[in-house]
Amino acid sequence: MCCRWCWESVDRFSMGFKCLSLLLRKSDHYALSQHVHSFVNYTWMLRYQVPVEESANKLIWTFIVAVLSLGAWTGAIHSGSLPVTYGRKKALMFNNVVAMVAAVLMLFSRTAKSFEMILLGRFLYGYNVGLGLSVHLMYLGESSPKKLRGFLTLTGSIFIGFGKVMGQIIGIKEMMGTEDMWPYLLAVSGIPAILQFVMLPFFPEAPRYLYIDKGDTEGCRRALEWLWQEDDLKLELDDMQKESESSRGEKAKTVKDVLSSRCVRWQLLTLTVPCAGIQFCGINALYFYAFDIFRESGVPKDQGHYLAIGLGATELIAVTLCSFLIDRAGRKKLMGYGYLLMGITMSLLTVMLSIKDLSPWIPYVNIALIFCVILIYGLGPSGVSMALPADLFLQAWRPSAYVISGTVNWLSMFVVGMLFGYIVDGLGQFCFLIFVAYSIFSAGFMIYFVPETKGKTMVEIMEEFNKLNYKNSLSDVETDDISLATKL
Repeated sequence: MCCRWCWESVDRFSMGFKCLSLLLRKSDHYALSQHVHSFVNYTWMLRYQVPVEESANKLIWTFIVAVLSLGAWTGAIHSGSLPVTYGRKKALMFNNVVAMVAAVLMLFSRTAKSFEMILLGRFLYGYNVGLGLSVHLMYLGESSPKKLRGFLTLTGSIFIGFGKVMGQIIGIKEMMGTEDMWPYLLAVSGIPAILQFVMLPFFPEAPRYLYIDKGDTEGCRRALEWLWQEDDLKLELDDMQKESESSRGEKAKTVKDVLSSRCVRWQLLTLTVPCAGIQFCGINALYFYAFDIFRESGVPKDQGHYLAIGLGATELIAVTLCSFLIDRAGRKKLMGYGYLLMGITMSLLTVMLSIKDLSPWIPYVNIALIFCVILIYGLGPSGVSMALPADLFLQAWRPSAYVISGTVNWLSMFVVGMLFGYIVDGLGQFCFLIFVAYSIFSAGFMIYFVPETKGKTMVEIMEEFNKLNYKNSLSDVETDDISLATKL
């Protein structure tokens, strides 16, 4: 069964390539950025017969990097309407077409002598990421058996990590990071999109979408039999029936409903604080700062990208381990204690960065601490942030909840990416204390407030959260807690 889910996750491999340039913001460490800078200057000369000013060239490059997150935000907004109107499967197929168009723009940008095609391609790649991530998690969460829901949903993180590592490897100057090959490097993300576009027609629609949204009981049964390769589906169908009865024919909720409704208040906090707000734990900032630490340790400037491959491989290994632990240890422990350990390790890193000149071996300790933070991040917050949102909301609420999650995630990535350089200039290594505070806060929130969701049905999870949502007004809670999940 798992091999079928791996095919469904192939577009996350593509997403890893697209997210790579957001993780590492210092353009002078990348051959690709140098080639794009050169290309922008070349096209500017052809048009205006004068070289582009350095400040303008940097601004164009910054926007090329940042426009991905803006496109992702746009895609996240549409993740609430497209999968509801057309279904999860058709939304994913449309999303692959977007990625293929972006790849074509990237591939022919040099031939057309247009850096604007790179900007548009990056925006479309971002749209593909924002829409695809949410719909992909919906599809897996609505199709997985509860005992494997965490593991299967985590394939998204695994393929993102794999895509990052592959992007880092093929982007080195010995492979595709050359003057002749950079357009092909930017277009590589289209290959997984083509593969998924070809394979998706052989997959069924998400069973819960068929049963609850479309009322297609027989189609749901056939989909479950194909996906699970099992004949005994009574428990799962009973669970869907309970959820369907709880909705009482209500339509999908809007973003306004999710934001204003008391019955999903704690689910929304869980979604936005530790999950969607994961950008504020400092992981992307750590990738940014890592090259300064590498350089201070004596690593040659042109060799830093090899250590970057090591960082990406460490995250991939950690997320893979998380996939085997999540349905045993549970979401709450992995994310809560993961954030706690991240905060402690980054505090130690801040101290060591402050005394790095006292001894020649301290910079090497700092490198080790960076790898430790990456490892902890992959084992806990990174993986669980993919799996937990699929557990939190019933069918009617889920699409709009993912819109909110995507909005917080991508806008926070944009803000951190644009402002972190200025924060570093002002605070130096003490900038990590901001992320330490967020990590500690998220750890406390997860450990002391969020119920465990492993091995529970959607209805059982909703009943657990109702104890928090209606904690101070138990007299208002009806005997049937399930019905509370659909009331505004």
